[in-house]
Amino acid sequence: MNKVRMYTSAVCPYCIRAKALLQKRGVVDIEEIRIDLDPGQRQHMMASTGRRTVPQIFIGDIHVGGCDDLYAIDARGGLMPLLRDAA
Repeated sequence: MNKVRMYTSAVCPYCIRAKALLQKRGVVDIEEIRIDLDPGQRQHMMASTGRRTVPQIFIGDIHVGGCDDLYAIDARGGLMPLLRDAA
């Protein structure tokens, strides 16, 4: 299974929803990068995604997007292949 990296903050309900879906799909290890604890990481997140909001989710080297994007990919049946096959 591919590595999952997620930019998050402590009080983000969308981060919690995204983590719950990933765990439901068998992801046991999510690398969380807390932008509320390390403001420099927010700048890095914005530079690499072009977005300001959390969560921002990466599966392997692929930027999935936010919580709604993750759920949309899952609804199309694309999440499990991405978890297995992302580069």
